Amino acid sequence: MTIRLSNLQDFTLEGYHAVAWRSAPVELDGTALEAIGAARSRFMKLLDDPDVVIYGVTTGYGQNAKERLSPEARKEHAAKPVAPPAASWGDPVPERVARGIVFARLANFIEGHAGIRPELASAVAAMLDGRKLPTVPARGQGGAGEILSLSHLFLGLSREMTLEEKESLALVNGSPSATALVSDSALSGQRRLKLAAEVFALAFEGMNAPLTHLAEELDGYWNNAHDAWALEVLRDLIDGGSGRERRPYQAPVSFRIAPRILGQAHRAVSQSAEVAGQSLAAVSDNPVLLPPDDGHPFGNAVSTGGYHNAQSPAAMDGLTAAYANIAILVERMSAKLLDGDVSLLPPQLLGDDNAPYLGCLSMAATGYEEELRMLTQATLLPGSESGGFGQNDVASPVFLAWSKQERAGELLESALAALCPIALRALDVTGRPVPEKLQPLAASIREAFPLKDPDLILGPASGQLAASLREAIYSG
Repeated sequence: MTIRLSNLQDFTLEGYHAVAWRSAPVELDGTALEAIGAARSRFMKLLDDPDVVIYGVTTGYGQNAKERLSPEARKEHAAKPVAPPAASWGDPVPERVARGIVFARLANFIEGHAGIRPELASAVAAMLDGRKLPTVPARGQGGAGEILSLSHLFLGLSREMTLEEKESLALVNGSPSATALVSDSALSGQRRLKLAAEVFALAFEGMNAPLTHLAEELDGYWNNAHDAWALEVLRDLIDGGSGRERRPYQAPVSFRIAPRILGQAHRAVSQSAEVAGQSLAAVSDNPVLLPPDDGHPFGNAVSTGGYHNAQSPAAMDGLTAAYANIAILVERMSAKLLDGDVSLLPPQLLGDDNAPYLGCLSMAATGYEEELRMLTQATLLPGSESGGFGQNDVASPVFLAWSKQERAGELLESALAALCPIALRALDVTGRPVPEKLQPLAASIREAFPLKDPDLILGPASGQLAASLREAIYSG
């Protein structure tokens, strides 16, 4: 289904999901094209004033901003791509992220704030018609703003079309990369949180933990809507448990604090979704074309710092920290379930002649947890002058934050894949049924990890399970 775009209100996380993750094409409707064309006409009238100063249009770029361009020189200047083009390399972002950047790029265009021609806006929208997009490296993105990443995406288009005043800047300025990266993180975070809740619920049942740990009264006592969400979700997934007598005394701390750790993760996911929603409908161009007012009949073009989205890295760091905390509980739960003195489970949980030995899975979980922990350093502004030279004295850390969050999510999935078979076998060896809402998860565990195969090699099976969990996150 084609996503039709009319104004900034059409840029939502749901729309992003359809375009970036589901490859829906987009179309600028007549209202949008009319607004873009009218803004372009006003912008060109602004340039009739010989005294007007507009960065990159009547002046040079970067350190050459002090140089004024004659009307004749402006045309030649406008036709050149902003240098340096595509000056980064390394591991590429997924195609879904590249599509998301193009989608977010259109937000600056949709109501005329970029001052470009409708033809260029339509050409950018057409990049989402299903064609393979240029490769955008996730590494080496240390510039002030997003010129390095955006030049990879739009260099080809800038050479296919003859660009006019302001249009080269409109392709590579602003913060659509930050918008796409935090939107991608919010979407995967929503699904990863759902998965973590299901695995925790399965482990809670495996431990036969008292249902009072999830008592409905705690929803209000903890005075936290995010913790209340986690309590409600876990109660719903467990749905009263197996109906058998529960553990006679409290479960280990890792099981009792699971709702609070999930609650904090829910807060981080909610914040990332909030930042994504705000960023998708934001105008971040530099310079940006403001609408007419009493003092500016043709509008006004002003320089801004919109190309630096400081909320995006902070939101993604919150997700990385949440994933690390979940992974720590995963390792603790794995070890406690395997320890019969703590879990009160029979020794067959570890394995026997008819089932593979699971004792080493908690060791693997420790490895993934510790690697994930190393990613949790806050992503701050660079501590020394960086981002280039001249005016470009502060680099944007947004790609660094996304790369850490993306890796953290993958490590969490691997840790969860270590806990899953332990929790499921705890139910099997005690003859307890899997709660109905956890049966799809149990089925995926059994498919990748045959619990009754004594010759099963744990690593490949767990890796296959982790891959299936990841596929479910990005396709579900």
